[in-house]
Amino acid sequence: MSQVKENDTVKVHYTGKLSNGQVFDSSIDREPLEVTLGQGMLIPGFEKGIMTMELNEKKTIKIPVAEAYGEVQKELLYEVKKEQLPPDMAPEVGMGLASKGEDGREVQFRIAEVNEDHIIADANHPLAGQDLTFELELVEIK
Repeated sequence: MSQVKENDTVKVHYTGKLSNGQVFDSSIDREPLEVTLGQGMLIPGFEKGIMTMELNEKKTIKIPVAEAYGEVQKELLYEVKKEQLPPDMAPEVGMGLASKGEDGREVQFRIAEVNEDHIIADANHPLAGQDLTFELELVEIK
């Protein structure tokens, strides 16, 4: 049987879950994820989990924080005065924001906390600090 190796292009169906069982993403109702391995396009634990799978194999992998999106970095939490927000905005926890960085690139944030005179904007990946579980099914090796 064919087995996945470095630099293969694969198609894989997946369902990603948090440690409490909540599904955060799935390809089941859409096309499978197609990716070439070894190019840094996947979190390390996901790529490692696909490596050596055989065609049509199904398995469940657990990815620790360090091999997923890493720990929450406190330096990516920013206090923003409410007067700096658009006047018609009603900030809520979980709401997404975008801002231009000093280099002109757009930076994505989400609101982590809303206080009387300021919010805490979080630029960490939404899954930072989380252990992840993926159910995988390898559907094609190119």
